[in-house]
Amino acid sequence: MKRIAVFASGGGTDFQSVIDANEKEKFCEISYLIASKSGIGAIERARKHGISVGVFAKNDYPDTQDMYNELTYLLNMNRVDYIVLAGWLKIIPESFIKAFENRIINIHPSLIPAFCGAGYYGLKVHQAAIDYGVKVSGCTVHFVNEVPDGGEIIAQTAVEINDNDTAKSLQAKILEKEHELLPYCVKKLCQGKIRKNGRKVIIDK
Repeated sequence: MKRIAVFASGGGTDFQSVIDANEKEKFCEISYLIASKSGIGAIERARKHGISVGVFAKNDYPDTQDMYNELTYLLNMNRVDYIVLAGWLKIIPESFIKAFENRIINIHPSLIPAFCGAGYYGLKVHQAAIDYGVKVSGCTVHFVNEVPDGGEIIAQTAVEINDNDTAKSLQAKILEKEHELLPYCVKKLCQGKIRKNGRKVIIDK
């Protein structure tokens, strides 16, 4: 059984979707929630389900590298196989990505490569999609590399944008899809059914 750590910075609804799916069909062990600060909703969700919590706040460390060095040690000591970024809003240094190469996935609330990269997070993503006038948006699960939102795409789900959609209403529609797509990808990853061929990702049935 593969062990995962989920990283979150907010309420943790994507995190909850993985918990719920895993309780229905056990496909991994959620060994840790890594929170970027104390007091966030994701921590309460973890405690409710008996999942260990680690709080790694940037202000508690001399610099970002020190924080991620300690985090690397913690994850290796707990034999974590995969890292799932579920609303993690902190910069990840290249050294950490290299330490867990091909073992970190992220969910982003747009159809990459549209509306992604530095500065695109939260409602900003959805407002940008509406302002641009696109008719379709969605969510993407991808591997994490040194380029923000630049890793290989694992899977995507699309939603239509209506004329009366706002950033908040679009966010709500896409969030529903995130709660389906993320657990699916985590399950396939932990089952060894995701493989890469260059930038192309194949998901085996």
